[in-house]
Amino acid sequence: MNTETNAPIRSEDRATRPFRLSCVVPAYNESLLIGRFLPALAEAIAAITPDVEIIVVNDGSQDETGRIVSALTTTLPVHYIEFSRNFGKEAALQAGLDASTGDCVVLLDADFQHPIEVIPQMVERWRAGVDMVYTLKAHRGEEPRLRQLGSKLFYYLVSNRRGAVIPPDAGDFRLLDRRVVDALCALPERNRFMKGLYAWVGFRSEGIAITMHERPAGESKFNGLTLASLAMTGVTAFSVKPLRLVTLTGLVISVGSLGMAFWIIFEKLFLGQVIPGFTTLAAAVFLLSGVQLVSLGIVGEYVGRIFDEVKQRPRYLIAEERGRRPGRAP
Repeated sequence: MNTETNAPIRSEDRATRPFRLSCVVPAYNESLLIGRFLPALAEAIAAITPDVEIIVVNDGSQDETGRIVSALTTTLPVHYIEFSRNFGKEAALQAGLDASTGDCVVLLDADFQHPIEVIPQMVERWRAGVDMVYTLKAHRGEEPRLRQLGSKLFYYLVSNRRGAVIPPDAGDFRLLDRRVVDALCALPERNRFMKGLYAWVGFRSEGIAITMHERPAGESKFNGLTLASLAMTGVTAFSVKPLRLVTLTGLVISVGSLGMAFWIIFEKLFLGQVIPGFTTLAAAVFLLSGVQLVSLGIVGEYVGRIFDEVKQRPRYLIAEERGRRPGRAP
């Protein structure tokens, strides 16, 4: 670590200066794997630099994850953080970044799906001057068709040519320079969508295509509802397109209703057509009621995010902490 100035290493000095590497590992009910994962990770990063730390954030696990990691703090360079309850993966990632002291920080999961063998390549790109090295899924063909369509819709909603551009298929497995970490930690919002924040802070970034490994045991904690909730957080945090779609829908319905009114008047005055009352009225009422409820729900999502932000509650609460390594102040 750059202990002389406690400042990030300049890009032109990364190839020659000694550095500290931090790894942030969020964990939720990973007792089946984390006892094998942490030694494997420690061995892999020790070959890169002798100055390393592994920050494990226990996101309110209900199994033996905490006990296993606590025992490993005596034999491995593990900094263990345990939340008071489950705050979600985004909060766990941020807690790890807040606690990290490395000149570069790698974020990865504890289930062996993120290939540890790619970390040396990521570090080499960082030493070449890249501030953020993110990974991209080389193949998505094995995913369900519905999830692929949902992913395309999500990236369409959050895309913004004048703002942050989130690379499609980019995951949380990435390396961040200390400047990027400090910028992320300085952002004040409580509802954090990390993929969007990575893109928002900018800096020189580069993607690496990887093949995800199969999970050797246990099941993924992310199901369809969890992904949908995270996607909603991302859309409401980084895009106003849903609000504009509501406005556009209202304009289309208003113009269509006005045209229908003129047509009914024309039929009555010039064609002598008897206008059926109940059916037309019921269809119009149901249509407008549905549009209003959907529009109210979309607006409510944005209002709810504002409500959460103005309360200024902490992003997470720490119940226990062990193995903190000396370095930058938390």
